[in-house]
Amino acid sequence: SLVLLGLTPLHAISQVGQHVYPSQVQYVEGDGNYNNTAIRSSTYPYTDSTLYTQATPSGTYYEAPPTSTSQVPTPVTSQPVSVTTGSGSGAAPMFSGGGTGVTVVTGGSSSSGAGGTGGGTSGGGAGSYVVPGGYMLSGGSQNYSPTPRASPATLQWLFDNYETAEGVSLPRCTLYCHYLLHCQEAKLEPVNAASFGKLIRSVFMGLRTRRLGTRGNSKYHYYGLRIKSSSPLHRLMEDQQYLAMRQQPFSHKHKLKPVQKVEGMTNGMAMGVGSGQGAGLVDISSQVQHYQQFLEASRSLPEFPDIDLQGKPLPDGILPEHIRAFQQLYREHCEAIVDVMVNLQFTLVETLWKSFWRFTEEKRLPKVCLVLLCKYEPVLRWSRNCDNTLYQTLVEILIPDVLRPIPSALTQAIRNCAKSLENWLTSAMMIIPEEMVRIKVVCAGAFAQTLRRYTSLNHLAQAARAVLQNSAQITQMLNDLNRVDFTNVQEQASWVCVCDERMVQQIEQDFKMTLQQQKSLEQWAAWLDGVVSQVLKPYSSSPGFPKAAKLFLLKWSFYSSMVIRDLTLRSAASFGSFHLIRLLYDEYMYYLVEHRVAQAKGETPIAVMGEVHKPSFSNTDVYT
Repeated sequence: SLVLLGLTPLHAISQVGQHVYPSQVQYVEGDGNYNNTAIRSSTYPYTDSTLYTQATPSGTYYEAPPTSTSQVPTPVTSQPVSVTTGSGSGAAPMFSGGGTGVTVVTGGSSSSGAGGTGGGTSGGGAGSYVVPGGYMLSGGSQNYSPTPRASPATLQWLFDNYETAEGVSLPRCTLYCHYLLHCQEAKLEPVNAASFGKLIRSVFMGLRTRRLGTRGNSKYHYYGLRIKSSSPLHRLMEDQQYLAMRQQPFSHKHKLKPVQKVEGMTNGMAMGVGSGQGAGLVDISSQVQHYQQFLEASRSLPEFPDIDLQGKPLPDGILPEHIRAFQQLYREHCEAIVDVMVNLQFTLVETLWKSFWRFTEEKRLPKVCLVLLCKYEPVLRWSRNCDNTLYQTLVEILIPDVLRPIPSALTQAIRNCAKSLENWLTSAMMIIPEEMVRIKVVCAGAFAQTLRRYTSLNHLAQAARAVLQNSAQITQMLNDLNRVDFTNVQEQASWVCVCDERMVQQIEQDFKMTLQQQKSLEQWAAWLDGVVSQVLKPYSSSPGFPKAAKLFLLKWSFYSSMVIRDLTLRSAASFGSFHLIRLLYDEYMYYLVEHRVAQAKGETPIAVMGEVHKPSFSNTDVYT
């Protein structure tokens, strides 16, 4: 028998050891409804099913008293461990520490508590097998043993939803929360967090563990593991649903101090030198690596072309060496902006702009030469093209998929950055000629507007996703839509839109069919893309394609407003849902047409949107 000495019983833990912050999580009891604040007339059912099922604790938790005042108490988990005897005829329960492995020798046979290749019994589970690392996996009932076991369904779930990658991390407790959800859905008995951690290390070899976060809020992360882009777990990432938001609260009170230089900066939302706009920014520095899995961080900045002088003479005092120096310095400057954006150090963009455009100690390009080049038309044109390329790359990095869920903290950080960009830029270019300032502000304005539009589109997409997944609401929407007098709608809209009646009827029938089949958000997006292709196909090779595309947006918006009007007059029960869907589809149509026009013109979407912000001044040739 084994005697445990000096152990003090603690309170038994009855749930997963994750802190829940009321400010981030709202629990709805009974048949509560989730009301979209933007669409107050619409309700979205929120199920009240139990989110987690907790296995009955296998024992009491103990803590060994410290031997000295400086010793930190070490928790010892009470778990029965199957130990093979010398004859292999039985197993004796014992208690093993939760830290390092415990090797027990009974009758000449050894068993490793660390999950090695010891001779722990499998508990008779059928279908057991071993994965790399010596861990026993089985679909049988849960028995705590030196070798953690899992069902084949759990293994397949891990392979389907997670993958290894460099430079990313995933909170350890977040992964365990996902596992508990999987066990609830598959009606499996979950293992404890420690055993699940051993399973993860056996399935994904070579993982490292890091403790990330600010003091008091740091959490352990699996470094080198992320959720696959195709995984449905991304739907849990919105902070109203995503359980990781319970672990590390986002406080609007904690700000980083103003910085005086770029070196040594911590990742996250740091206030730039003299920046007044940073007062409302959210500190997400402790979760940069977590949020990077939502970015397309592997995308690099494309090469810039050489400056085309177009046969124009150089300004007085400017040599070819100055042109090459400006080109090289500008490239380095843009690469630095990409780096700080990927690391979510948004306010450092202001610091980079100030350090580049004030040029106090740059030897490769004197300040006077920089000022002269900022009035030179080939340099202005080249800078505009480079900025469009830079900002398009940043958009594709920060929001690679407008429909994919993004945590609201990251969305808010991006929107705060977009709100401040133009002010940062103008304050950094106070001594630069007006011609260059206007070029830069136009490009930055198009970039900021694109970020605002895409984040709004993403927010609408996640709100609409809940509607499209609700069968009862879809049925109500279909019933209300069938009551709409589309003949009357067509008669009124045709006078303004002059639309092909057969095409309008086809779109109407396709819309009803897609709604009846309860398609997912991604399938709706594919349908909208098909509508754009069908309508704009006659203009595909025509110089009037951009005009036809913009006209289609106007017609789509007017026609859909007529349908919403009819639903309003009929007091349709699903009016709120239709209004939300209409907002999303209008925004997504805008997004699709924007990209089609850019493709037709051979430009980036940022460049196309920059045309709207063109200032009216004498040197308009720069924008042509």
